[in-house]
Amino acid sequence: MGHRLAVAWCALACALVALPGAFARSAADPGVEPGRLLLGTVAPPGETALARGLKAYLDHVNARGGVAGRRLELVVREAGDRETALEAARELVETDGVFAVVSPSGTEQALAARGYLAARRVPQLFVASGAASFAGGRWSLGFGPSARGEGAVYGRYVARTLGRARIGVLLRAGDVDGAELLAGLRHGVAGSRAVAVVEQVDDGDTNLRSRLAALRAARADVLAVLGGPELAAQALAAARRLGWKPRVLVSGEAAAAAGVPAGAITLGFLKQPGDPQWSDDLGMGLYRSVLRRHARGADARDVRHVHGMAVAFETVALLRRLGAGPTRAGLMARARSITSAGNPFLLPGVSVRTSRADAHPIEQGRLHRRANARWRAFGGLWPTR
Repeated sequence: MGHRLAVAWCALACALVALPGAFARSAADPGVEPGRLLLGTVAPPGETALARGLKAYLDHVNARGGVAGRRLELVVREAGDRETALEAARELVETDGVFAVVSPSGTEQALAARGYLAARRVPQLFVASGAASFAGGRWSLGFGPSARGEGAVYGRYVARTLGRARIGVLLRAGDVDGAELLAGLRHGVAGSRAVAVVEQVDDGDTNLRSRLAALRAARADVLAVLGGPELAAQALAAARRLGWKPRVLVSGEAAAAAGVPAGAITLGFLKQPGDPQWSDDLGMGLYRSVLRRHARGADARDVRHVHGMAVAFETVALLRRLGAGPTRAGLMARARSITSAGNPFLLPGVSVRTSRADAHPIEQGRLHRRANARWRAFGGLWPTR
């Protein structure tokens, strides 16, 4: 009897000792497993270059042991509008069980999922958008310069270099990024002799000839396309058909558009793969090596791959700061206290910094000019704050 009682007490003690570990395992946030950590992203249909760059760099880290003994795996869902973006977010969280959503593309799509992800306490980290909305949420954070700050740089540049310029602005009605870019541009030209003339394009309108003709009739000598690559390609094609040859500004989002003419200007914060000044750069050497090994067949000239790797670099740095027991709340807490000046994929001098009072990770950029079908950085850094 005494022996059996002693054995029972011993078994109970062993069970109690094991309980904390069991509780710790059950309390782990979704996506965190002993051998892997699962991340997700959302990309527009057929436009997965950013996600490809992100995954390639994560695979590069995995080949060197991962983070805290875990492989970093990425689930990519595609979404082309608000409805499918919300559904993609639900699938990432409820079906795939991701730890965080990293660098989703498309402002409207990311905004559609933002409330759902916040309610589920799922980080929406380094969103590929300059919209101010991603700087104010507890569970979301942007990455590149704010749209308003980017627009202000264009305005200041025109005011300084072109004096009495009339800027013909083209943007889509209801486009969040476009509206914030325009507000920034107007702020940038305030107090100068430059004037902005605005034409808005309705959703689904692909015949832009009349809009461009109106801007030309208003004596605009600068065309600023404040939208995505599709709008820019259509607008520039319409300008060519009209025989109109204004100076051209395109937003950073539209820099990859087809048909951007020589001499066009944009703002960038990433090293451009086709820019000869980075031919011997160590960071771009790493970029080409990672893409060659982990994304065979990918177009190394596409700067969106660089964007993905830049985001992955910062994501990995945050995960390393979390150590062996990552949590979603811990990830966002550390995302509000970034001090990173060594991202090899960003332009020299461009740093990634956040604090509780400043949720814009990148607040600098350089102007780029189109030459020989490539973007080349010129001049110094412009602040975008």
